[in-house]
Amino acid sequence: MSMTDPNDPRRNAAWQAAQQWRARARQTPRGPLGGLKLILTWLLFGMLLIVGTVLGLFFLLIGWAMLPIMRYRMKKRLEQMRAEQADDVGSGFHYRETHYRTRTGGEPHREQQVLEGDYEVKPGDRDDR
Repeated sequence: MSMTDPNDPRRNAAWQAAQQWRARARQTPRGPLGGLKLILTWLLFGMLLIVGTVLGLFFLLIGWAMLPIMRYRMKKRLEQMRAEQADDVGSGFHYRETHYRTRTGGEPHREQQVLEGDYEVKPGDRDDR
């Protein structure tokens, strides 16, 4: 094969990249210092993984320990909100919406309270005056 052959693997970008990797690999320092650096790098990486895992487990346990405390606080807050809502029943929007005044014959104002729900008027109960 000659250098002008278009199918020559040496003209391929992947082949050239592989050759560059080989050249770099040959340039790495051989001997005790190169191996020592590699071992220290892997040990450092392993220690970082272990520390990260331990920290993750620690925070997981803290979260699990705080769950009952947070549940208790949320329960107390919900009870307080329910108590405040029960105190405010008379002045809430819902009460004003369903409470209105009507004008009838001789009475100037008569208050009527309407309760929400489904009502059925039976034929015998009707007041036809």
